[in-house]
Amino acid sequence: MTTMTGGAHIQTGRKPFSCKICGSTFANKSAFTIHMRIHTGERPFSCKICGSTFVNKSAFTIHTRIHTGERPFSCEICGSSFSNKSVLTIHMRTHTGEKPYSCEICSYSFSHKTNLDNHMRIHTGEKPFSCEICKSSFSEKSNLKKHVRLHTGEKPYSCEICGSSFSVKSILCKHMRIHTGEKPFCCKICGYSSSDNSHLTRHMRIHTGERPFSCEICGSSFTSRSHLYRHNNIHTGNKPFCCEICACSFADKSNLKNHMRTHTGEKPFSCDTCGSSFTQKSSLKDHQRIHTGEKPYSCEICGASFSQKSTLKGHMRLHTGEKPYSCEVCVISFIRKSLLRNHMRRHI
Repeated sequence: MTTMTGGAHIQTGRKPFSCKICGSTFANKSAFTIHMRIHTGERPFSCKICGSTFVNKSAFTIHTRIHTGERPFSCEICGSSFSNKSVLTIHMRTHTGEKPYSCEICSYSFSHKTNLDNHMRIHTGEKPFSCEICKSSFSEKSNLKKHVRLHTGEKPYSCEICGSSFSVKSILCKHMRIHTGEKPFCCKICGYSSSDNSHLTRHMRIHTGERPFSCEICGSSFTSRSHLYRHNNIHTGNKPFCCEICACSFADKSNLKNHMRTHTGEKPFSCDTCGSSFTQKSSLKDHQRIHTGEKPYSCEICGASFSQKSTLKGHMRLHTGEKPYSCEVCVISFIRKSLLRNHMRRHI
């Protein structure tokens, strides 16, 4: 059946316009004409401001809104406005919860078709986006774009407060929390909060007891990968962090940092009660127990309790009889190093 509307034929149920190159068929001549430009490369609609060209007028109209700032499509729920009706349609799904694109393999559903396409590559293993410099490949174009910045050194995302720049927008967002003090990731068990979700994930292992990172040599397990790396240095003897003043080396960067304070005299950790200052936070914590009277380290044999772990360790030698500190002159041994020092004065 053929009807006439505005002088144009509308073919009902038929697609009489056929592409001789790829075989695609169309119900009207205008759609066919636009399609043919894919093959011919013709882009007759040109932007007078930036020179971009387009195959159809609707794409050209949407593009011009970048320059004019026009956003004629508004969300009736939150008031957000968009230059493109299709973007509004996708946005509305954030309110409705609609996810019309479903994975046939695992039933995950998505609000946007491109998200489904990206997801499918998890199942297929397809990585169509390759780095021309190092040949690394990625399942998403956005990940390739981030990767390339490792080679170019480009850091397009800058902090307006301190000027620091970053290669990825998400890292800038994390950085901004240093300035705002925002800690949106909270532990529901103890109230701990963090500016970084990965820190909360690590923290939760305190409650769950989970230690997913294991040493292949001795079987020790750890809550974070960085703790495992530090532990591995015990086995390898690797001490990559060196003091530039005295050449002492350390397996852990934090130990080097603490050591440097012996040269600088810096004592950044101060007691709010008496004003005493210390080179390490752990030393301040031990000191504060003098004021609080807290004695968290208890002897399992006699029940005696102590404010410091090292004091408990010395006490345990009363029970075990261990005397690890020996005089090199007369071979008498002692349970504590201080007792050995006192003894050594007799030989002087």
